[in-house]
Amino acid sequence: MLKDSTAFSGFSVNDIAAAKAFYGQTLGLDVSQKEDILTVHLAGGYEIVIYPKPNHVPATFTILNFPVPKIEPAVDGLRARGVKFEIYTDGPYKTDEKGILRHSGGPVIAWFTDPAGNILSVLEKS
Repeated sequence: MLKDSTAFSGFSVNDIAAAKAFYGQTLGLDVSQKEDILTVHLAGGYEIVIYPKPNHVPATFTILNFPVPKIEPAVDGLRARGVKFEIYTDGPYKTDEKGILRHSGGPVIAWFTDPAGNILSVLEKS
């Protein structure tokens, strides 16, 4: 029934203007806006819808992952654009001083948040 549907994902933010600047300028993604709805246009023809929600609560999990060939240059480049990476010092997922988690059995990954507090990541393709 839905096999041929061109599904897409979406999530909320509390400030569309801040989201547009972050996704479009800081991350350098193609974004379009129609009224209060942002569409992020990703490689491969994929799209994500970002919509305003006055009582927005950020997700407590990663909502969007960006695979990259090498994580170090991606983290360094995003930091140069003002992105702050999460530093985890407790629990099983301890990151280094740049915010990169390196452990066996999982991807090399670094997490950051958008202006609404949604969690995103860059991860090294294996």
